[in-house]
Amino acid sequence: MTFESLKGIRILDLTSVVVGPVCTWRLGQYGAEVIKVESPGGDLMRGLGGASPTGQHSGTYLHLNRGKRNVCLDLKAPDAREALDRLLETADVVVANMRPDALARLGIDAESVRARYPEKIYCLITGYGTDGPYAGLPTYDSVIQGATGMAGLAMRRDGAPAYVPMLICDHVAGEIAAGAILAALVERGTTGKGCSIEVPMFETMAAFVLQEHLAQQSFDPPVGPAGDLRLLSPHNKPVATADGWISFTVNTDSQVKAFLQVTERRDLLEDPRFSSVGARARHVAEWFEIRGAPLTHKTTDQWLALLRAADIAAQPCHTLESLPNDPHLQAVGLIQEEEHPTEGRTKVVRASIRFDDQYLPLRGASQPRGWETSTVLGELGFSKEHVRHMLDAGSAQDSVRGD
Repeated sequence: MTFESLKGIRILDLTSVVVGPVCTWRLGQYGAEVIKVESPGGDLMRGLGGASPTGQHSGTYLHLNRGKRNVCLDLKAPDAREALDRLLETADVVVANMRPDALARLGIDAESVRARYPEKIYCLITGYGTDGPYAGLPTYDSVIQGATGMAGLAMRRDGAPAYVPMLICDHVAGEIAAGAILAALVERGTTGKGCSIEVPMFETMAAFVLQEHLAQQSFDPPVGPAGDLRLLSPHNKPVATADGWISFTVNTDSQVKAFLQVTERRDLLEDPRFSSVGARARHVAEWFEIRGAPLTHKTTDQWLALLRAADIAAQPCHTLESLPNDPHLQAVGLIQEEEHPTEGRTKVVRASIRFDDQYLPLRGASQPRGWETSTVLGELGFSKEHVRHMLDAGSAQDSVRGD
């Protein structure tokens, strides 16, 4: 079985960098046809994500833009605008993550598009909600991490703010946008009506932080300080072993008892401070100091065997170098290899979702800028002569031709 619930749905992808490409990549995984319109200057992530054999595809770009047809247009040129209009006419969904004022200047903002095509679904992924004072300000993932208090969580724990060293806000907001688009498609299937969706990164990630860390301040009057004290404990981190690090969590009373026995701390089994979930919550600092103590008298593998035998959630704390060699990931084939049209042999991270016991299929490799420009323009009804004129004028580029 091939799971293609979005087969026949065309996504016009006006996004770049990470948050938008994550969204459209996910929709492509479900079978949608994604046409990515890239400017002649190229998606910033082609180079920003690190070196590559040809300089055209960073590793990040390679993974987030597979399964998409690439068309290169200079949207300031009249011919290119005509091509974009035809793409708009044929698309079911438009996804954009440019700043709202830039979209409005080009006439491809939600209001302009849906005035002409009310049946379309238009999703704007933006830094800040357009109904607030930050609307239109530039932003990136790290700025959102700081603005939402995510970086400040590390300050509560370690004494200095710190970014999560991956583009976590981009990934989360992109996935949420994909889910919102799926909901809109279901609604359109029932009512026949399109809609405008806005996914602001700031508000979205602020909600994530507050759902966990508003905590005792959620009540009126407050019953304690803000912040989940377990997560903010300086001892809430991987634990050192004789030869590395290990990650584990014990939450239930039975898990705690098993942990104290396995780690030879039986003297604490009857300690009233740690005898129940409520007691440990009241003495969270002391409990996490005990839980986070080094376990350097045994190796990581030895601790994994003991903790797993006690039904305690535990895994090695991987590095970027060791993660691809994890035996579970190797067994399920998360990382595969393929021949890329320009980059040679490349590693591929397959979809992690299964439907009816089958993983979603790999879609086509990411494409060089303008790889399908001529083909798509032909499908839109432009003659070969007109396409050649557009390429010669620079309003379109075709990497197959060498533009």
